[in-house]
Amino acid sequence: MSVAEDITTVSEDRLRADLYNFLGLMLSGPPDQLLLDQCAQLSGDDSEMGKAVSGLARVAKASKPRSVESEFNALFIGLGRGELLPYASYYLTGFLNEKPLAILRADMAARTMTRAPNVFEPEDNIASLMEMMAGMIVGRFSQAASLEAQKTFFNKHISPWAEHFFSDLEAAKNSILYASLGAVGREFMNIEREAFRMTVS
Repeated sequence: MSVAEDITTVSEDRLRADLYNFLGLMLSGPPDQLLLDQCAQLSGDDSEMGKAVSGLARVAKASKPRSVESEFNALFIGLGRGELLPYASYYLTGFLNEKPLAILRADMAARTMTRAPNVFEPEDNIASLMEMMAGMIVGRFSQAASLEAQKTFFNKHISPWAEHFFSDLEAAKNSILYASLGAVGREFMNIEREAFRMTVS
């Protein structure tokens, strides 16, 4: 690999990690005005991903923290439960705290990943998984994970359900800003899946 190729790879990995972190942040709690302002400044090209990003920026520009907080609560908290249950166990088995969570916890332990002390949700929620992928890419959990290790984690814990979740988020009756975020997430999951399929044997 040439120096130029190496720099390109590092730059692409940073962009991937940034997008995973962004999705994790937006899905872990309702955005404040600063984050909405940052979303409103995003821009995209004519690709499907670019159009999704531009759509998110347009909606963010017209959104206010109070309404987005109500939207977030209706989607993910609700009275008893929200419209969506953003957990791998639920999407893969129909129940919470099932085998996918146990498998994830074992893989987290092997990679020295631990749940933050102020987080009480099961680790297989979508926000945490997005943050884990970002951390693996940039080496937040000791050293940066190889592309093969990233692929293994993605295919085991994210690919089987995340695209479905983001499609559900797009279509949810309470989604406005989060419908646009769902489009970004769905396109990104599709890009990641195809990239892993083509670049790693």
